Amino acid sequence: MLSYVKWTIRIVVWTALFALGHYTLPQHDVVRVVNTYQERQDLGDWTRVFWAHPDDQAAGLVNRDVQFIQTVKKKTWLLGFYRTGGEEPMVYRNEDTGWSWPFYFKFDTANLQTEADDLRSTKEAPQWAVMTHYGWRNELWSVFPNAVAIRPVASPDVRVIPWFNIFFFVFLIVALLFIRAAWRQFRERTIDPMVDDAGENWDSVSQSVRERKGRIRRWLDTWRGK
Repeated sequence: MLSYVKWTIRIVVWTALFALGHYTLPQHDVVRVVNTYQERQDLGDWTRVFWAHPDDQAAGLVNRDVQFIQTVKKKTWLLGFYRTGGEEPMVYRNEDTGWSWPFYFKFDTANLQTEADDLRSTKEAPQWAVMTHYGWRNELWSVFPNAVAIRPVASPDVRVIPWFNIFFFVFLIVALLFIRAAWRQFRERTIDPMVDDAGENWDSVSQSVRERKGRIRRWLDTWRGK
C-alpha cells in the first residue's frame, strides 16, 4: 500500500512539473495573421491566473482591455515537433508580462501588435510567420496563449529549433546532477559519520544498561539464596 502512495505522489509531482514547464516555456507556431483587435475582458474569476499581471494597478482591476491576434496555425502533434499538414484557427492575447511571472520581461505589446498588423494576409496570398508564445488555448474557459514575438518566414515548412528549451533542460539536468553529487558528498562526510557515531553511542549505552541490569540481577540472586 505504501508503494502505491509513493508512486501516486511521484506521478502527481512530475505531472505538475511537466504542466508548469509546458505552460511557461516558449513555444513556436507557424501562423498566418488574419486580424488583430482589442476587447475588454472580465478578470474576476479563478481564470485570472491565466492572464498577465504586468503591474500593481493591472493586478487590482476587475476587467481591462486586452489586445488579441487572430491567426491560422499549422497543425502539429507531439508537443509541436511534427506537423500534420492541416490548419486550425488560433487566437493569441498580447499582454505585457512586466517584471512578473513568467519572467519574459515583455514591455513591447504595442510594437508586437503593430508587427502583427503589418503581417496580415489572405488565404490567396499568404504571409507566414513564426509566433513565439507561452501558455495554453482553452475555448471552454476562454484561456489564450500570450504572444511574445513574431517574425516573418518565407515558407510554412520552416523548421524552428527550440534552442532556449534545449539549453534550459541541459542546464537543469547539469544542475540536478551537481546538486545530487554535492548531497552525496555532504551525506558521506557529515550525515553518515554522525549516524555511525550515534549508532556506536547507542550500542555503548545499551551495553552499559545490560551490564547494570546483570549486576542488579546477580545482587538480587544473592538475597534469594539467603
